[in-house]
Amino acid sequence: MKFLKRLKFLINFRKSVPFLVAFFKSNDVSNSKKVLSIGLVLAYILVPFDIIPDFLLGFGIIDDLTVLTLVLQFIVSIAPDDLKNQYKLNQ
Repeated sequence: MKFLKRLKFLINFRKSVPFLVAFFKSNDVSNSKKVLSIGLVLAYILVPFDIIPDFLLGFGIIDDLTVLTLVLQFIVSIAPDDLKNQYKLNQ
């Protein structure tokens, strides 16, 4: 069931972009949470380690999508409730 929720979240990623912009512009979100979120994204981009190599015909993308989904879900989980309600991202 968790996998399906993550898949749905990832499919609706384009709807999450305005939420992410509001998250980083919000004064209700502490700077430490913003820095942590940016740090997770940068670590994902800069660390070349893949569980499944990308050259394996589509399967290599699965671990990248999983990590991206987990990072986005983490950002949603630390966001203030009013921001989640505004963008209907309650989990």
